[in-house]
Amino acid sequence: MRRAVCPGSFDPITNGHLDIIGRASKLYDVVHVAVMINQSKQGLFTVDERIELIREVTAGFGNVEVESFHGLLVDFCKQREIPAIVKGLRAVSDFDYELQMAQMNNGLSGVETLFVPTNPTYSFLSSSLVKEVATWGGDVSHLLPPTVHGALMERLDKH
Repeated sequence: MRRAVCPGSFDPITNGHLDIIGRASKLYDVVHVAVMINQSKQGLFTVDERIELIREVTAGFGNVEVESFHGLLVDFCKQREIPAIVKGLRAVSDFDYELQMAQMNNGLSGVETLFVPTNPTYSFLSSSLVKEVATWGGDVSHLLPPTVHGALMERLDKH
């Protein structure tokens, strides 16, 4: 069984994230989406809310498992016998950081990292940017799955 992980904070999941997960789901038998918990960051959505949204928007792929994880990604991979990490690259600036992470992860555990070039439509897209634009009333509906967009608008109305 070929397995890979797509890690991230996914606060919230965007169409860019969904594109990478969907492409990975065509290459691997099982794709684990690891919602990484960062105690030093306060997310807009709770980890459980993110997991629920991701499960909902990835259900159609049929081979995606979603769970949270706290700690080193390589430990997540070891515990689940996952040999590969799939990461999307938006720009050259992503590559510098991600290459260092890939080399560290490989050195620690032998886990390989596969870089997937982001669809040009999403090359500028990040969860942080989506939240900022939406906070100021910008239309981000085309950047998010409809369910996620609805949840984002509802959450921002409460703030």
